[in-house]
Amino acid sequence: MKFVAFERTLQGTGASRRLRNAQKVPGIVYGAGTPAMIELDHNALFFALKKETFHSSILEMELAGKSQQVLLRDYQMHPFRPIVLHIDFQRVDATTKISKRVPLHFINEENSPAVKTDGCIVNHVITELQIQCLASQLPEYITVDLGELTKGQTLTVKDLKLGKDIKVVTHGKPNPVVASTSVKVEEEEAAAPVVTAPAAAPTKAKKSEKQNKK
Repeated sequence: MKFVAFERTLQGTGASRRLRNAQKVPGIVYGAGTPAMIELDHNALFFALKKETFHSSILEMELAGKSQQVLLRDYQMHPFRPIVLHIDFQRVDATTKISKRVPLHFINEENSPAVKTDGCIVNHVITELQIQCLASQLPEYITVDLGELTKGQTLTVKDLKLGKDIKVVTHGKPNPVVASTSVKVEEEEAAAPVVTAPAAAPTKAKKSEKQNKK
């Protein structure tokens, strides 16, 4: 995915505020050389951030007439307005070793025996994985094939087909579950018996004061 950035000469809070008022986003590119201060068109960046590939793949950034390979590292949004406040990129090349969270794409769920035959529900326990690899080996996403999933079965990280040089960071968990199955619970509304309250016994009329007088 390609995008265009421009060199930024002014720094500081005031300069950044003026950039944002002009529909620009201040940013920085670091790694493999001197950090470069950049600015990007806000609207183009805002819609790019909505695309999965912008977060999980190597990007082609055009800066000062030259193309550079970069990786999105961080961005800051306004607390409640749809405004990008700042963005960070890292320069990479084929030999750069990186750590990045990559989304999982689940396929063939509806064709699995668990769903098609047994009417189970497939639970996507995790939807992304953190991996370590060379920049040239970074996958845009990891495919999780659920076509052979059966009732009561779980799919774990070790069941995924990854490149031989791609390492999954599991944060201390030996083999995290990626997907599992569960049986559908059909809620049957049984007609509850109508319980009627017993009729209240008639109360005796109070005797008048004259009747009580002897």
